[in-house]
Amino acid sequence: MVRHFLQLYALIVLTLAAVSWGQEQLWQEYGRRTEEEWKAETRPQAASLAIVEQQLANVPHEQRAAFVAELAAKTGVDLELFEPQDIAGEEMIAALARGEVAVLRDGKNRAWVLKQLADDGRLLAFRYVAYEPQRGLLDWVLAFIFYTAIALVLMIWLWPLTRDLRALERAATRFGDRNWSFDIDIKPHSQVYSLAQAFKRMAARIDALVSSQRDMSNALSHEIKTPLSRMRFEVEMARTARDPQQLTQHLDNIDTDIAELDRFVNATLEYAILERADVALNLAPHDFTAILPAITDAVRRRAHTDVSISCEVEPSATNVVCDAHLMETVLRNLLYNALRYANTQIRVAFGVSSSAYRLVVEDDGPGIPESERQRVFASFVQLNEPGRHKSGFGLGLAIVKRIVEWHGGHVTADQSALGGARFVVVWPA
Repeated sequence: MVRHFLQLYALIVLTLAAVSWGQEQLWQEYGRRTEEEWKAETRPQAASLAIVEQQLANVPHEQRAAFVAELAAKTGVDLELFEPQDIAGEEMIAALARGEVAVLRDGKNRAWVLKQLADDGRLLAFRYVAYEPQRGLLDWVLAFIFYTAIALVLMIWLWPLTRDLRALERAATRFGDRNWSFDIDIKPHSQVYSLAQAFKRMAARIDALVSSQRDMSNALSHEIKTPLSRMRFEVEMARTARDPQQLTQHLDNIDTDIAELDRFVNATLEYAILERADVALNLAPHDFTAILPAITDAVRRRAHTDVSISCEVEPSATNVVCDAHLMETVLRNLLYNALRYANTQIRVAFGVSSSAYRLVVEDDGPGIPESERQRVFASFVQLNEPGRHKSGFGLGLAIVKRIVEWHGGHVTADQSALGGARFVVVWPA
């Protein structure tokens, strides 16, 4: 805002200065008179000075000043007698020395016709008010043109602003009509570029929320319907069961489906909380040299797996600023995701640079196809291979992505040196 105000203010000041200067130059050129015009205008005054000079020839030198003053008082003509040192200008002094009549003008439209007395060197001056041209129709036309130029310059400055605002309005209207794409091209030098970028981020956020809600609705209808159908079947079987052992088996199956529903609801709620715009991070410094190995070891014990999980943390990672609870969720989700696909090995590494923190989790599994490396972070997306048992709900990596974005960072997936997938989480230090 300050930059745009200063630009407009400087433009107005410079435009007014240029217009005023141009107007003054044209007016001076329009009102300037040639030397011949000045001579024609001062011819009566020069004749009067010649007559007075003849009269002064008979007056003693010491009485001439009084004579000139008395003559001026009687006739009403503004006559004066100057000393030679009162006049400046070499050209004027030379012309007076040659016996010529010279004209001295000031900035207030006053003029003095000067003639040097031949016998004592003093200057006889006849002062009068010079002719001032009156402003006519041409002057008013020129003034109108100049001020129109000011308006034109301001219009040229405001036109891109008006154009971009109208484009922004049209894009916002289209977006408001449920066309969930904010297609607008505002140049970086535009006054509303930052506003357009804010609208784009808002539109992308709304589009992501709408897509997330749509995916969540689809997932709810699918993930809940399947266990509910199994539970209904188990209930019917339990009603007809005659053997207590069969009844117990049916009840155990119902309990398993309930536990699956409970996990799904908890995962969905956790993701829904992270989708809210009012999540407040509990940022504080934490010692990752102790936290990360502890989380890795806890996941290994809980998973009951033969997969080797190594954890390497830089010794300098003793003051990592983050929300510890959320970053623990990030590491756990990445580890559980790696455990689903790893063959024998998972590797965790954490590093610190001057500007960012970097967490890497990689495995020796089948990896992720390059075309799917962006899609895996979407909600309710699972890349299950043929023959592999389906597990999870497709929310783990979506939760990771959301948590990392809340920390101002990003997460990417690529190929690991171990042969499988590698997930890299980076957030600013």
